[in-house]
Amino acid sequence: MNLSHTNWALRLIILCLLLTVTAVHADAPQREPEAPVDWRFGIVETYDAPADASAAGAAWTRVRFQWAEVQRGGPGTWTPAVSDAQISTEIASGRTVVGLLIGVADYANNGSNLPQGLDLPHTDPGNSWATFVRTAVSRYQGQINNWIIWNEPDVWDNNAVGHTWDGTVEDFFKLQRTAYIVIKETNPNALVHLSAFTWFWDSNYGRDQYMARLLDEILKDPNAAGNNYYFDVATAHLYFQPNLMYDIIGAFYGIMASRGMTKPIWVVETNAPPIDDPSWPVDNYTFVVNQQEQAAFIPQALALSLAAGAQRVAIYKMKDVAGDRGANPEPFGLLRADGSRRPAFDSYRVAVRYMAGTQASARVQWDNVGHVKLNQGSQSTHVLFARLPQPEVAQVEATAATAILADQWGNQRTISAVNGFFNVELPGSACNQGAGSHCMIGGSVYYLVQSSDGSAGVSAPGITTSGGTQGTGSTTTENSGSTTENSDPVTNTPTFTPSPTPTLTPTATITPSSTPTITPSPTATATETPTVTPSNTPTATSTNTSTPTPTHIPTDTATPTVTPTPTPEPFFSFGAEGPSSRSATIAYFFIGGGILLIVGLSLWLGRRAR
Repeated sequence: MNLSHTNWALRLIILCLLLTVTAVHADAPQREPEAPVDWRFGIVETYDAPADASAAGAAWTRVRFQWAEVQRGGPGTWTPAVSDAQISTEIASGRTVVGLLIGVADYANNGSNLPQGLDLPHTDPGNSWATFVRTAVSRYQGQINNWIIWNEPDVWDNNAVGHTWDGTVEDFFKLQRTAYIVIKETNPNALVHLSAFTWFWDSNYGRDQYMARLLDEILKDPNAAGNNYYFDVATAHLYFQPNLMYDIIGAFYGIMASRGMTKPIWVVETNAPPIDDPSWPVDNYTFVVNQQEQAAFIPQALALSLAAGAQRVAIYKMKDVAGDRGANPEPFGLLRADGSRRPAFDSYRVAVRYMAGTQASARVQWDNVGHVKLNQGSQSTHVLFARLPQPEVAQVEATAATAILADQWGNQRTISAVNGFFNVELPGSACNQGAGSHCMIGGSVYYLVQSSDGSAGVSAPGITTSGGTQGTGSTTTENSGSTTENSDPVTNTPTFTPSPTPTLTPTATITPSSTPTITPSPTATATETPTVTPSNTPTATSTNTSTPTPTHIPTDTATPTVTPTPTPEPFFSFGAEGPSSRSATIAYFFIGGGILLIVGLSLWLGRRAR
């Protein structure tokens, strides 16, 4: 065989290998961001898909420690469903882990589904609940500094899926007091959360709110004020209805304020699960919600929670997993069981980026248009959506000549103000479920970002997702003002307008109109709710502030198909998206061609060598 032929053949083989590697490398998608975006926004159970959680931008999560599960083998055992490695991954990913303590181990059950020795001092070995809490907090010292005590004790129906508490309100006070004292002694830096309440399990049945009854029980204790009333943070689980979320958060603040307590509120669970996902057909649904409405719900719920004064908000939950169907009639995951993303995943990852850095917020309009203003210092972001089936035109007062307008999937354009206003045409809501005179969930959300001081420059996230029409992330300019597209302390609390008592009568179908209605924003300035950087140092005592007194639920309440409406007893890196079909085809062509050429040259060299 001629040596020059061999050298040329070897060179061709090396060239083919380089072309193959280059084709693969050139087609590799850009790595998605892998860090929390803003400390306020979380997703429950991110350990089920930590890479996707980082992609979404979740900053915190919740881990459930069911006593009967973690100590099924006795008081000396510890077998949690979430491993130490999983918790370490969450922390390494930059997410704050919040622990939930709930349940009664078989060995500690007093026969009434309450912990043995709950009446005993917290230092008494016979107080089994105190021992369990001490064990948990000690074990995760330095990893978990937030502990929620129990889950939804207001679900009073023993036959309900979400029922967890069989004791009295007085019994629950003892549970909370014991946990608070033990946690503070074991980890002085920890924050103790009051159990989450659902609101509707009381309001729908004419019962006094569980939170109010529990706080009254706490006030009977002469040592309560000196112990911060045995909690640092109040917790809520609120689903489906953005309007009611705003009002109920205000009502919870009012319940505390009327008793001289000032505590922040975290919305630890919210969502509007869809019924139209083929991977999880839903027959026994609560409300009629499709996947696009769920995607619209996410930013509406986040923005309205901030405007109502919630300090943190989390979506329940990260991913559908085995066993969910037994506990939840509907799919709550932002990811399906196979790991694919529902549209709500993309709307979440866009929403938290546009809402990041909020310093104060306010609901400035709530009629045919929903408008929440987020003050972000040198700029403001306006969250806009229609609340009726027909298109609406929102008018936003201009503080700059131009603004960036983005849809809920992140596609951006630049628009110009006309006569001192930005006119934004909003698509109507699908309105599968009415709530009074409006839709339960508004239409697709738009973000208008403008400078606060009239300067031209604003910072908007350069992100687009596959949830809607895929964009390039680039910004285009329009000369028209109208667009058409189908422990965290609280220093102040918002001002709320009381609403009348809810009705549970089904609402009539809302007839859409094809003509957009121009709905100007009100001239009155809404009260903004300031947001401050979180701190893990709780206030020693509480004083009464300007927090509103308890309010009633408004009349535009959606009627559930199933009554009562229990929330689940539950319990997030953008993962690389696959390449486009065209680029993938080109890459595979080069790869396949390179392999065939290498094989052919090898055979040719073999023959030449004979």
